[in-house]
Amino acid sequence: MAEIRLTRVEQGQTKIRNVPIAVTPEGFWCCPSPVVFQKTLKSQNPLNKPKSSSPPPKTTVQKKQIPLTEKKPMTTPIRAAVTSDDQRTFTPDNPGISAPVVLERAPRPKVEHVPRKVAIEFGEPGTSDMKVILLGKQGFCVKLSVHKKVLLEHSSFFTDKLSEQESGLSCLELDDCEDVEIYVETVGLMYCKEMKQRLIKQSVSRVLRILKVAELLGFNSCIQSCLEYLEAVPWVGEEEEEKVVSLVLQLQGEGIGVTPVLKRISSDISNPPRDTISHIMELVLKSNEERGRREMKSIVLKLLRENNSLPSYAGSADICNETVYASCRSCLDSLLSLFKQAADPEFTAKPMESKEPVVKQIALQADNLSWLLEILSDRQAADEFALMWASQQELATLHSKLPIVSRHHVSCITARLFVGIGKGELLPVKDTRQLLLQTWLQPLINDYSWLQHSCRSFDRKVVEEGIGRTILTLPLEDQQSILLAWLGSFLKAGDNCPNLQRAFEVWWRRTFIRPYADAQGNALQSDSSVTSKQ
Repeated sequence: MAEIRLTRVEQGQTKIRNVPIAVTPEGFWCCPSPVVFQKTLKSQNPLNKPKSSSPPPKTTVQKKQIPLTEKKPMTTPIRAAVTSDDQRTFTPDNPGISAPVVLERAPRPKVEHVPRKVAIEFGEPGTSDMKVILLGKQGFCVKLSVHKKVLLEHSSFFTDKLSEQESGLSCLELDDCEDVEIYVETVGLMYCKEMKQRLIKQSVSRVLRILKVAELLGFNSCIQSCLEYLEAVPWVGEEEEEKVVSLVLQLQGEGIGVTPVLKRISSDISNPPRDTISHIMELVLKSNEERGRREMKSIVLKLLRENNSLPSYAGSADICNETVYASCRSCLDSLLSLFKQAADPEFTAKPMESKEPVVKQIALQADNLSWLLEILSDRQAADEFALMWASQQELATLHSKLPIVSRHHVSCITARLFVGIGKGELLPVKDTRQLLLQTWLQPLINDYSWLQHSCRSFDRKVVEEGIGRTILTLPLEDQQSILLAWLGSFLKAGDNCPNLQRAFEVWWRRTFIRPYADAQGNALQSDSSVTSKQ
């Protein structure tokens, strides 16, 4: 940052303020934000003329010009001055003495009501041949001393404006500039030889502001440099990415080539290939590294849930479901093969060190199936999984032949299915629900004690509620047979068996109370109808 002393004229007295000014290697000044000028003027005592219905008297003050070289030697060809008055006209370059000055002191005004004016000169001092006046919000004005040749060479906006006016036009005023600071910097970039070196020091948000102004000014080389910057720089956070994409898409709609930037967020292929999802699934399912596997399962599940919330994703949902079910069948085949191996008498006689790899693979495949079931449940597509699992009679038969430490992971899948049915997350048909209970309820009861004490994620109350609700969806005769079988196990095992007392109570009322209540209600209704006829 360079430091230039700026003059301030008040009642014929000269005051000097040191204001920080950013100087580029090319020699132009980046206009500070209005806040900087506010702070500059805040410490001064500006004049405020009294308000009246008649026009205020004209005031002309001769400036005492102080060369910059007298205050601080500068090699950069830049001149800047800050002034404040009630009119939008700027002090001439060669001010003269006019009518006597009539001044009336008034209470000090608020800073936000004081007009702010800045004069900036680009290029070699004294060589400019045109003035551009930028009028911003709240009376903030900037007068740029520029070169008409530079504007015509770089800006289609200025070319059109100047062609509409007389050839000898020396001043152009731009009203309602939303971002005066960036307008000044963008005009300054027209004097840059290495624009990329200038932009590389800026933040993404500032370059977006420059790009917006460059587009308004038709500054094509600046637009291209900003797009090259945005294509290369990282976008930090979703909010910043959305801002970049929004502005770039707006430019694309106006016919500006922005393809390199958009390639970061979009592919030439309209739909992601099915093989990509399948490959991701395969990598996660086959991983043996516990931490990485656990974290990636969580991430993939979260991202798939985000996809499910998009209405436009419905067309790709079927493809993803097919991929998940293909993985389910593969895991089931592997699990059945491992169960057969573990149930073999020769395997049982082996030392624990030889058994451990098979036990780990059983746990791995069961965990894979639980994860795939979670994905399908989120997508409301787990009904077929319930049928696949209910049809695994061979696996259920082998279940009792394995030690509980090896087989209990499989019962977690059964428990999750009962919870899903109980919550209405999946709605398999009656035959599937009945088959599921016949095939897997007893193995689950056999493992129940181990699940309670060895599985941190096992929630006994939730599982028991899911089992009970699943039973109560069946015809009354099936409810009776299943609950009476459960009752025998519960009376023997106690807490080591699921507590289905609530389901038992519902079945009892349906069986022994409801028929009599209905009969009594019908009798009363019949009596009332007879009475009404009489």
